Amino acid sequence: MAPSMMRLLATLCLTSLLWEGVVAHRHWMGGQGVNLWRLRQQRDANARNFQLTQEGSQTVLSDDRHEDIDDPEHKFPFRGYWFKQPVDHFDEKITTHWRQRYWINTRHYRPGTGAPVIVLDGGETNGFDRLPFLDTGIVDILAKAIGGVGVVLEHRYYGNSRPVYNFTTDALRQVLRDMLALEDSANFMANIKFPGIEEDLTAPNTPWIYYGGSYAGARAAHMRVLYPDLVYGAIASSGVTHASLSNWEYMEIIRKAADPKCSEHLEEAVKAIDNLLETKLRVPLKQLFGLGELEHDDDFVSLISDPLGGWQAKVWDPAVGSNEFDEFCAALDKPIMAHADLLNTTMTYDHDTKMVTLPGGLKIALSVLNYAQYVKTKIVSECPPEQGVEECFGTYDDAKFQYTSIFDTWRLWVFQVCTEWGYFSTAPPDPEHPRIVSKLLTLEYESMICKQAFPPGDFFTVPALPNITTVNALGDFDIAADRLAIIDGEVDPWKPCTPHSSYAKDREDTVLRPFKVIPGGVHHYDEYGLANMEDEPEEILKIHKEMIHFVKAWLKDWDVEKARRDAKRSTGPA
Repeated sequence: MAPSMMRLLATLCLTSLLWEGVVAHRHWMGGQGVNLWRLRQQRDANARNFQLTQEGSQTVLSDDRHEDIDDPEHKFPFRGYWFKQPVDHFDEKITTHWRQRYWINTRHYRPGTGAPVIVLDGGETNGFDRLPFLDTGIVDILAKAIGGVGVVLEHRYYGNSRPVYNFTTDALRQVLRDMLALEDSANFMANIKFPGIEEDLTAPNTPWIYYGGSYAGARAAHMRVLYPDLVYGAIASSGVTHASLSNWEYMEIIRKAADPKCSEHLEEAVKAIDNLLETKLRVPLKQLFGLGELEHDDDFVSLISDPLGGWQAKVWDPAVGSNEFDEFCAALDKPIMAHADLLNTTMTYDHDTKMVTLPGGLKIALSVLNYAQYVKTKIVSECPPEQGVEECFGTYDDAKFQYTSIFDTWRLWVFQVCTEWGYFSTAPPDPEHPRIVSKLLTLEYESMICKQAFPPGDFFTVPALPNITTVNALGDFDIAADRLAIIDGEVDPWKPCTPHSSYAKDREDTVLRPFKVIPGGVHHYDEYGLANMEDEPEEILKIHKEMIHFVKAWLKDWDVEKARRDAKRSTGPA
């Protein structure tokens, strides 16, 4: 491969791993999320002095000669390896294979000790994005404590683990299914031969601890339940084991957990915006946000809710966390004098009613003006002037969502959402319920992307709504097993979809079945770690020590469990 193409692909992979997460990890699931993904990918591509095309170049399928191009600056001391997987584990007529990428950390490995393996499920993003957890995060923390081998396993289709050449409807449905991805992990655990390690570390001969966060957290729980002979123990961090269609509770967690003043500003602004959109002042209102030419009101309210996704980006480690949400709240709380340049020229302010009057008779609360200024400066400004806001932020043009190259990585998680997982971020079903997003964010609007992006193929048609029963049948809120730990954040917007949901039954926290909440924690807070664990915040250090404690306790029972399994096999049918 030519050096110039290698550099192009390296940049594309780095760009993709940054923005795959925007669709997968924030509340965005619909067309507006794809619009923002494209704009930010284009911005980053332009900063690197090359132009992305919608079709994109096609790389070959992953194989032994594929360069590991995600880490050109050698930020991490790990290289990628490949494991051969069948395209379909369940259909013997399909005999083709592909290569699944993985990374290993052997710095703490003690040969000949029956060293356990801690495998982190890469989930719905480029596996390279998970290497911090292999280097200083939870995988390294556990491996160091128990003398084990750490592994990050990339999910099929994501990153460079691609079994197809494009992301059409048929290409995705053929093998992008939850059960096939789970079978990938099982096959890997049972058959992997790690480079540089002589002894057999396959399951069930070696204890494997399966870890995952968020979607991968649900997969960790599912692996323990479905493959108990291979997965000795599992940790589901922020594991969304309950799939839902209308995930309005996501925003409700944020509303209740945010600074009360910020939530008050948001509730006031959203209520006012919804009311104005029903009047002849709807266009002047959108103009205030820099979105006067945006045709559909639901596109407008969808776009302006983007800053709320910053709550999930909160991380206790400032090196990787974001303060975007706090900046947004600060912007909403600006005093009227922050707009002194506009006072008495283009607007007036009534100190008694705290209302701003703009030309044309538009009267708004100060919180709406602050909201508009923030959106106009931070979001609308990303739209190139030559494109116009309808092209940038409109979602009703189906053709915008029907490019299917391997660089359109947003299609992967959206496809999974549309077929099996759901999680469409909507307003509360009760119109009288306090809310921080517009009532126009309906299930119909948020799920519109499914029909737009995935027209019927020759062999498969995406359902009108995802079949979430395929996920919930695996345990839902009540999923449980010995040596399955459930760990969640107290203010994680995904908590309503985990076993710690208010809809779920309460449980006892035991060593055999840990059930823990991290005070003040957001999304899989235990996954992050520092090189020196003692430097971590008190609550993070506490959960890490508790995790080490229960994993060590599990491993003490390994010899007994292994003897029991061996005896069962020896007495089985000849």
